[in-house]
Amino acid sequence: MHLAVTTRFLLPGGHLEGLGRYTFETLRCLVAQHPECTFHFLFDRPHDPRYLLGPNVVAHVLPPPARHVVLLVAWYEVAVARWLRRHRPAALLSPEGFTVLNTSVPRVLVLHDLAYLHRPQDVSALVRRYYAWFLPRWARAAAQLVAVSDTTRQDVARQYGLPAARIRVAPNAPAAHFAPQPAAAQVATRQRFSQGQLYFLFVGALQPRKNLANLLRAFGQFRAEGGVGAAAVRLLLVGREAWQTGPIFAAYQALEPAARAAVQFTGRVSEADLAALYAAALATVYVPFFEGFGLPVVEAQASGCPVLTSSVSSLPEAAGGPTCALLCNPHQPAAIAEGLRQLAGDDALRARFRAAGLANAARFSWARSAEVLWQAVLAVINE
Repeated sequence: MHLAVTTRFLLPGGHLEGLGRYTFETLRCLVAQHPECTFHFLFDRPHDPRYLLGPNVVAHVLPPPARHVVLLVAWYEVAVARWLRRHRPAALLSPEGFTVLNTSVPRVLVLHDLAYLHRPQDVSALVRRYYAWFLPRWARAAAQLVAVSDTTRQDVARQYGLPAARIRVAPNAPAAHFAPQPAAAQVATRQRFSQGQLYFLFVGALQPRKNLANLLRAFGQFRAEGGVGAAAVRLLLVGREAWQTGPIFAAYQALEPAARAAVQFTGRVSEADLAALYAAALATVYVPFFEGFGLPVVEAQASGCPVLTSSVSSLPEAAGGPTCALLCNPHQPAAIAEGLRQLAGDDALRARFRAAGLANAARFSWARSAEVLWQAVLAVINE
């Protein structure tokens, strides 16, 4: 069997964020589990050799590189559509949330979120129009739809008038290297990254939906209230600068000097360093306004790290609810600050969330999610 897969988010250099991480991890499992299938990976630019995940993978580079709305249309609706007409694979799997309208090849589409509807202010008017026109048409044209959470499944069904029973769920999952680390390793990590101090950790791209301005305001309030050990706790923000970062850095500059000095922007870090940072953190604080899943939540939990996260969208679902993580209103800096205070000052609370979070993270598996995708592929082939 020949299966085409759009792999545009497997970026050169190995820097994988949400969509790329989902694509990589599920395909890594699928390629290993199904040696009888030839996987045709469709890239929009020269690819990193590490993404050739097995001898049953064939890579195809189809120009143009698609990082603009016009080029996105050209890539999916012209370049990929032309390749599909020529090669006629059994199906097209699109794990990154974009697919092709201009084809008769049956499609499996993974939808990660409908953020453009819930947070339209976070993207340009042109990008909003692109999503508003294509996403509902993709969803209706796909022979099989997959969502990354039940929350997203229900959202897609409601927004696009589709039966929820038609949509499968294949969640994100923590990779195997996210695991608790010994106390000595945690001390060494704090020496490297936080001058030996305890720290709260944020992981994600710096962009409006991640709510970093409110997190910074909350951290300032936490420091000003002067709870147990507050003056010794730092805040590490791990991730690249993405877009619309002006309000984030304005909130940072507005902090009192001592609080500002306790905030560190690390940029991207290696996977090994990220695993170490989760394991050594006092808590991970991930309070976006909206998410389709919320991968840092379960990565932190798998690392034995307590989590403070938002009480909205898919985040309570990913976190396992209030028994496994501390939930707060992301629109209220005071509520975030109260969560920081509770986690910093209550050893028993952190221990409880550490144990419950480990159990919650164990619910998620890339291999099981890959099996959901495979069953969706078989369903479209056998229709």
